[in-house]
Amino acid sequence: MMNIRILKTLVAAALLAGMAAGVVAQELKIGYVNSDRVLRDAVPAKAAQAKLEAEFSKREKDLTDLANRLKAAGDRLDKDAPTLSETERVRRQRELVDQDRELQRKRREFQEDLSQRKNEELGAVVERTNKVIKQIFETEKYDLILQEAVFWSPKVDITDKVIKALNAQGGK
Repeated sequence: MMNIRILKTLVAAALLAGMAAGVVAQELKIGYVNSDRVLRDAVPAKAAQAKLEAEFSKREKDLTDLANRLKAAGDRLDKDAPTLSETERVRRQRELVDQDRELQRKRREFQEDLSQRKNEELGAVVERTNKVIKQIFETEKYDLILQEAVFWSPKVDITDKVIKALNAQGGK
């Protein structure tokens, strides 16, 4: 966060200094890219999300089924508890505790695996996006392209152009 603030301050200072000194002979060409929109709307981002859903949907369903079975077993224990012997009730409670512990372990593993894969997939999309932005920067001779901004004008927003270029690449 600090690096972004320093960069913004330096850019603003350089622009002001250049303008004040009369160094800027022509208009600066500045663009803005809304990264959130790119990661939500571009075909490669949607493909990455679909790939993750396909990869993890079975495990997620298995965890949901396991949680439902565990809840049903807990409900049966609550219902049967008055008629069970002390030994049987304690045994079933221990089984439920062990099964719950196993469920929590599997959920943690699932979340860790999902996070890792999401980082990998989105990292690849971000890398492709940055290449597209650099290509636009160079071919259209931009002086500055920002990906983080508090406010921006639609006339500097090149997000649609970046999404279109990414979509044109398809699955490459």
